Amino acid sequence: MSNPLAFALSGLNSSPPSPSTPALRIFRGLPPPALRQPCALAIGNFDGVHRGHQAILARVKQAAEERGLVPTVMTFEPHPREFFAELHKRPELAPTRIAGLRDQLCALARCGMRHVVVEKFNERLAAMPAQEFIDKLLVDGLHVKWLLVGDDFRFGAHRTGDIALLRANAARHGFEVESMDSVTDHGQRISSSAIRTALAVGDLDRAAGLLGHPYTVSGHVIHGQKLGRTLGFPTLNLRVSRRCPALSGIFVVQVRGLAPQPLPGVASLGVRPTVDDSGRVLLEVHVFDFSGNAYGKLVQVEFLKKLRDEEKFVDLPTLKAAIENDARQARAYFASSHLAQADLATSATDRI
Repeated sequence: MSNPLAFALSGLNSSPPSPSTPALRIFRGLPPPALRQPCALAIGNFDGVHRGHQAILARVKQAAEERGLVPTVMTFEPHPREFFAELHKRPELAPTRIAGLRDQLCALARCGMRHVVVEKFNERLAAMPAQEFIDKLLVDGLHVKWLLVGDDFRFGAHRTGDIALLRANAARHGFEVESMDSVTDHGQRISSSAIRTALAVGDLDRAAGLLGHPYTVSGHVIHGQKLGRTLGFPTLNLRVSRRCPALSGIFVVQVRGLAPQPLPGVASLGVRPTVDDSGRVLLEVHVFDFSGNAYGKLVQVEFLKKLRDEEKFVDLPTLKAAIENDARQARAYFASSHLAQADLATSATDRI
């Protein structure tokens, strides 16, 4: 059953949407017939909504404005590779998630999309013939009038559908098909896989360059075990989907959503092996010199530098010593950043 939802974006964007900006509407499955509108469509997983995705979405938005259509994205949950990894009992083949669904939807909204169709990827969809995918999903289900795909786009059972089949159907069904080359960075294709690789090795600068912004995780602050408080390092705790993290370890971060400006801190993202053997993934953030009540607030945590991998320590005093060292390194990072900015401002003043 379709489930149209108006998605609340306030608190997630670095700059709030204008009151005149149409709300993003999410459909879990095809929209009900009464809500189907002629659309300009892009299809994909859009994990991370990186610079390549942003170029695609900008073209979709432009085409929609020129033709009076609704800019729309169709994406899939779970990721098709995740579905087949589970089907064949090969969990190691499932891709890590760059972004959770909330962050993905907010990024799509910032890029000007008004409808997002989250289609469940299951046995039925995996076995659907390519022609049926066009007839039932694109034409009948979404009323597509303009479609943007990559040159290597494949769809339908056994990936038999391609751009040639789409173009063969375009005139009969009354829609346009446009293809777009991959976006590159210094000759390298910008892709979700490249970002996952950068995050896995802790190369946050490379990930930020491909994403177009620092790697970010958002979530509501929840109550934890209060262990950090007893160690002298109170933390904000954010629950993270087990499938989501594309990285783990200890990081220099800054937090948005608690004050008008981002607040500096140090964070742990992982399973906390010293104090928890459940395997549950948690993001814990110690915000420097912050004493307010953050429970229930929706915050964004931006990852700036990796300090080290997650470790299992022999006891709590050893863990506390490691946290103290992490905090010192993070404070030093921000101090050096501020000095560099001051030097840059002085240099600019000298040139005037």
